Amino acid sequence: MSSPPLRRDRNFVLFWILQGVSVAGDSLTTLAVPVLVLALTDSVFQMGLVTGAVGAAWLVSGVLAGSIVDRFDRRTVMVACDVARAALYALVPLAWLVEPHLWVLYVAMPLGAAAGMLYSVAYITAVPALVARDQITEANGLLSATFAVAGITGPLIAGALFAVLDPAWVIGIDAVTFGLSAVAMSFVRIRPREGAPERESPIRGFLTGARFLWENPVLRTLTLLLCGVILLTYTMDDLLIFRLKNDLHQGGGAVGVVFAIGAAGSVVAGLVVAAVRRRLGFGACWIGAYALSGVALAGAGSATVVPLLAGLVAVILFCQGIAGTCSMSLRQEITPEPLLGRVTSAFWTIHYLPGPLGAPLITFAAARAGVPAVTLALGVGLAAIALIAAFSPLRLGGFNRPAHGEAL
Repeated sequence: MSSPPLRRDRNFVLFWILQGVSVAGDSLTTLAVPVLVLALTDSVFQMGLVTGAVGAAWLVSGVLAGSIVDRFDRRTVMVACDVARAALYALVPLAWLVEPHLWVLYVAMPLGAAAGMLYSVAYITAVPALVARDQITEANGLLSATFAVAGITGPLIAGALFAVLDPAWVIGIDAVTFGLSAVAMSFVRIRPREGAPERESPIRGFLTGARFLWENPVLRTLTLLLCGVILLTYTMDDLLIFRLKNDLHQGGGAVGVVFAIGAAGSVVAGLVVAAVRRRLGFGACWIGAYALSGVALAGAGSATVVPLLAGLVAVILFCQGIAGTCSMSLRQEITPEPLLGRVTSAFWTIHYLPGPLGAPLITFAAARAGVPAVTLALGVGLAAIALIAAFSPLRLGGFNRPAHGEAL
């Protein structure tokens, strides 16, 4: 018996809407933080340090997140994380009322990111508890497309706001969206887990999730290759914003427009990913996406006109949307529900590890060699990862929707 359309599921629609509102606010902060750091320091290296600090907080939180999410009520965890982020991000405009200090960003942004990691793990485990199993990829695609629409409107709004508001106050608007998200999430009904919750310690829970990843050849390969992807793409926003503002002498409005146009690629990816995966299979989608993304990134840093740069960003985000949604859906489909939080946190912690470690190095290289040379090298690296994947277990098709408990 087929499940009713997701657009008629009021519970999923409420979840869908509130996630879009929250992500729209996030897109404001994603652009406001590097713009704020650049205004304070005029240094791409400092931008990389803040990005690295945020990533480090993600990693620490990732070790703890899986056990917390698999033990406690997921909705309660998500509401608490939204409240925490609302309070932390509100600190930035409040501090700026007295005097701008870079250290405030080093405190509020990493702690907010830690809460964000916990929220994200809970979110991943909530989706399979909101929809039928055969609707997981479709649900993830709709959510991703909505996130991308929010990613379009967010940068456009941010660009307009930068013209009239200090970026610190733009971060304050994000704090308000988290408060709204917390209220709305309290009305979402998420199916309870079957059986008693797991009570492993955080470290043991992390190791349980990591063991599941390692014992599955596809998830093991995917995790290792994504370590390389994150290393190469983690500072992409910083590099492209620096390119726009310092090399091409564009204002904050142009930054918003470029990333808004780029986010259109994510919208398209979210709308077509379920059909593309059914037709081509996971392997072709993932490998092809990163091969094309590498070509686009190699050219983006050298683009001398804003429309071309915006178009290449759209291609990159389209590819990341296809690959990311397929990857997330695959983990949700093949991981037993009682393990999903720990597997997700282990997966994210491991493959995000190179990001904060590499962020200062890559931005330092950009400060010395220039953004065009660095993005060319990063694009070549992405293409190399796609080539490696073509000779790995990821190349195999036929595992789009394995039966419950079936090993790959």
